[in-house]
Amino acid sequence: MSERFLAEPLLRCFVLAVLVGMPAGCRESGPGDIVPGVSWTLASERARVLSDVRYEMRLSVPDSLGQRIAGRATIRLRLNDVGRPLVLDFEQPRESVIAVQVRGGDVAYEFVNGHIVLPASALEIGENVIEIEFLAGDASLNRNREFLYSLFVPDRARFAFPCFDQPDLKARYRLTLDVPASWRAVANGAVLSHETIGDRAVFRFAESEPISSYLFAFAAGEFRMLEAERGGRAMRMYHRETDSATVARNTAAIFDLHAGALDWLEAYTSIDYPFGKFDFVLIPSFQYGGMEHPGTIFYRASRLLLDESATQNEELGRASLIAHETSHMWFGDLVTMEWFNDVWTKEVFANFMAAKIVNPAFPDIDHELRFLLTHYPAAYEVDRTAGANPIRQELDNLNEAGTLYGAIIYQKAPIVMRQLEELTGKEKLREGLREYLRTFEFGNATWPDLIEILDGLTEEDLASWSRVWVDEPGRPTVTTHLSLDERGTVSSLTLEQSDPVGADRIWSQRLDVWLGYPDTQQTFTVHLKDLRLEVAGAAGSAAPSFVLPDGRGVGYALFALDPASVDYLLQHTPALPTALTRGIAWLSLWDAMLEARVPPARIAELATQSLTRETDELLIQRILAYIRSTYWRFLPEAERLGRAPELESLLWRLMEEAPTPSLKASYFNAYRSIALTAGAVQQLERVWRKELEIEGLPLSERDYTRLALDLALREVAGWEGILDGQEGRIDNPDRRERFAFVRPALSADPAVRDHFFESLKQPENREHEPWVLEALGYLHHPLRVARSERYILPSLELLEEIQATGDIFFPKNWLDATLDGHSSESAAAIVRDFLDQHPRYPARLRGKILQSADGLFRAAAIRGTSH
Repeated sequence: MSERFLAEPLLRCFVLAVLVGMPAGCRESGPGDIVPGVSWTLASERARVLSDVRYEMRLSVPDSLGQRIAGRATIRLRLNDVGRPLVLDFEQPRESVIAVQVRGGDVAYEFVNGHIVLPASALEIGENVIEIEFLAGDASLNRNREFLYSLFVPDRARFAFPCFDQPDLKARYRLTLDVPASWRAVANGAVLSHETIGDRAVFRFAESEPISSYLFAFAAGEFRMLEAERGGRAMRMYHRETDSATVARNTAAIFDLHAGALDWLEAYTSIDYPFGKFDFVLIPSFQYGGMEHPGTIFYRASRLLLDESATQNEELGRASLIAHETSHMWFGDLVTMEWFNDVWTKEVFANFMAAKIVNPAFPDIDHELRFLLTHYPAAYEVDRTAGANPIRQELDNLNEAGTLYGAIIYQKAPIVMRQLEELTGKEKLREGLREYLRTFEFGNATWPDLIEILDGLTEEDLASWSRVWVDEPGRPTVTTHLSLDERGTVSSLTLEQSDPVGADRIWSQRLDVWLGYPDTQQTFTVHLKDLRLEVAGAAGSAAPSFVLPDGRGVGYALFALDPASVDYLLQHTPALPTALTRGIAWLSLWDAMLEARVPPARIAELATQSLTRETDELLIQRILAYIRSTYWRFLPEAERLGRAPELESLLWRLMEEAPTPSLKASYFNAYRSIALTAGAVQQLERVWRKELEIEGLPLSERDYTRLALDLALREVAGWEGILDGQEGRIDNPDRRERFAFVRPALSADPAVRDHFFESLKQPENREHEPWVLEALGYLHHPLRVARSERYILPSLELLEEIQATGDIFFPKNWLDATLDGHSSESAAAIVRDFLDQHPRYPARLRGKILQSADGLFRAAAIRGTSH
């Protein structure tokens, strides 16, 4: 094809129209059943007729962001039926299609609703070759001045290049990138050649293994590259960090964690790493923690390059993230869901495996407690709401696939998977997973495919179990009923489960019921599979101080404790014998507070008492999170101000006394986040000015940046000078650009903040999603809610556009950042009125609103009751 076509797309349309007698490529009309996005109907038809798809693609990246990327794709495929037109996906304006050829000749294609439609008459049974010249879309290519990276999950490959953008049409990709000469490039395949010609560089990559379109990936730019070998396996890390000390401090651990995860997964699955080379790219402000592209995993740089003062949670989080993304090489990449309604399967396997992988690397950690605290609070935050969704959801079109993601997939599903392991046994589950991977390798599978395999290995009725736990939303309420006889001993102990929506569902699960005493406990293992269950063996026991219906932390429910147990735990939780038991008690008491059975003040008091005695860092982190939430959201302002001096003093003292930098950092971050009194704010300013050093706590550039932003938020004298000073301290260009973006959200001038919010209505100003979310957090901070309540309604009105233009987590995170700082009835009324006025609002987005607003609704009700 001539380069002339790349420069003159409109002329191309005109000439081709004259040649064939119709406006090929310029028509917008076409088959009426071709809808925007990728429908299940379209995907099913293509999966039926298509096979052996291969892409050979060349992309030329210009030096200027103002110029579009020119692309040329050669798509080879086999067809077993040519009775209908062939539809490719390309979500760009029609003029972005420059030329289309089939089997070497120009073709009279149509352009319909973001699809290139090839007539059946141009195709033949067997192999076909389609060649397309195009201008690539930028929406999923994340272009910056010095680098770019693709991000195609779940259906965004079609925003960049013409393709069949569905997970069950796996294809092989061969990529050539033409980029500025100073850039490096990385993709799924290994680099075959790298040639520099003048001010340009051309990278040619080896063909990939069969992968889904959302897993095709590449990055290019001003990256540094480090290479290491572990156990004979070469690995490469690409990054943009300018602080050499940060890189040196973290590099060995990053390579070691990847190597350990790979070795563990090969042993567990009995399948060698399936994708040849193994690279990973650390991207500033990446939208997600990580993305599992085979051969080239992408990570948010700050999640792997930890500060010297990193907390234990951050170190665990890094290890878990690396294990999660590495697990995807088998669970998601080697075997991929057939349709995105089963996207949760790859995520649950990755999270489930990550927990198993990380445990041996942290032998001093209570991993049962970690699993509890990592998964249950986040899952409960969704399942307790009116917007709760099932794990496995229906999906008619991939343009809604992003709305499926959330805590139910990432946090509840691993809990359910652990229950499945208890039902089948560890070895049977492992045997079933190995069969699943061998059966469907380099192909696609569904959740029922796995259940069918496992059903053959156990006597349990897994299909029925799955219907309630996987296909239905919500959680049961499990209530304990304790009766004592005239001697004060237990006459009966009964568990009763109920369906909060009145649908009479029964959640079958195994529980360890505890009768707790000051110095010991009695444990009764039960299988709750009916509405009521009398705990055999409990009768005749001494009257307990408290009852925990889930003493092992494996059950999943709103565990409604009896009043005597609640009162006892509010006084004695710090004295419970194990950190796991204390964690279980905390989750139950927090639920009780949200259900208005415990006043927030009692939770605040228990938290401060607990911190003086608690020794487990994971649990300390959870208690500090509860303190911050209670302090800012659930306590009335006057009570917050009254408690501030004592709480500030306690946190500073605990920070000074903490034995490790990790624990010191936890207390310091909590102190920084809740500081209200003039003395506390002045103390933080002295730390920022480096007039006060905290012994044993090295602070990083990121720590000082957070301090500067928090000081500006509190409008300390000279706050603008503090922000100027901090901007001058930041050497890294990516972080400096982020700081400049967020800064207007900190302004003490309401007009500046209003102008900044207005700017977010333009999609191009929302491209750096982590920056936007950070700024929104400051705009809607509780100290600014009197002014920021006006942003709630326009933020809700933008939600559909944000879902269409943003990445998968952005709509929910946008809502959280907007609503989490608010607790007033007037703010709650704005959300309710919006939902009332939009009765036909898209169901999944409505659910996201209800999920994000649940804390606001509860806080408004609780605070209203307390007055």
